[in-house]
Amino acid sequence: MRVPCQQSPVLAGSAALAALGAFVLYLAEPSSYGKYSERAMPAAARLPARAAWFLQELPSFAVPAGILARQPGALFGPPATVLLGLFCAHYFYRTFVYSLHTRGRPFPVVLLVKGFVFCMGNGLLQGYYLIYCAEYPADWYTDIRFSLGIFLFILGMGINIHSDCILRQLRKPGEVIYRIPQGGLFTYVSGANFLGEIIEWIGYALATWSLPALAFAFFSLCFLGLRAFHHHRFYLKMFEDYPKSRKALIPFIF
Repeated sequence: MRVPCQQSPVLAGSAALAALGAFVLYLAEPSSYGKYSERAMPAAARLPARAAWFLQELPSFAVPAGILARQPGALFGPPATVLLGLFCAHYFYRTFVYSLHTRGRPFPVVLLVKGFVFCMGNGLLQGYYLIYCAEYPADWYTDIRFSLGIFLFILGMGINIHSDCILRQLRKPGEVIYRIPQGGLFTYVSGANFLGEIIEWIGYALATWSLPALAFAFFSLCFLGLRAFHHHRFYLKMFEDYPKSRKALIPFIF
């Protein structure tokens, strides 16, 4: 029996996501991990980057995957299950691939806790909406919003994974030095990995045509876009030979 949709929590969660994105832009400061952690949180307790990223990202995979596993029928059935499967695919990569290969700096525990709570809440919001609230017409698989959205999602995920590989190869195990990333979209922007993820979530919002996904795409644009801006400024200050034609996030524009 289908669980009745409760619209109020969905609206509240979506509004909270959008407001959080706007608040991030208002603060105009990057989150205090990676290259910004020592400056902002010098005395904070830390975990190794691999363990921290795994624990932080895990709820974004486990919560919607658990919701999906409770549904009858095949994964490749109703559009809602396919779309939630894509969400799980992204966070499977982030949890079980990216986190286990990252060579980043130790991660502040306080940010890990905040990220864990965020990932759990967002995973629950996206999964709950798609399974219990979303209604798609029979021809949704041929709708231009679905087709274009899926294309953008796959394109963005490909850019994200390729850019992560480039960044990972800049360091040997144990190194914490910085080098100029080269190749792929890094030829044009400093935040190629961030651009890929933003494209993913814009595509996801289009394919799901849902308020929760739109709110998450907006949050991702604010959070990752700001981080790309600060990365770009960091590179320009650190490297005298940094490519002057390279932009922060959008090729040739910004």
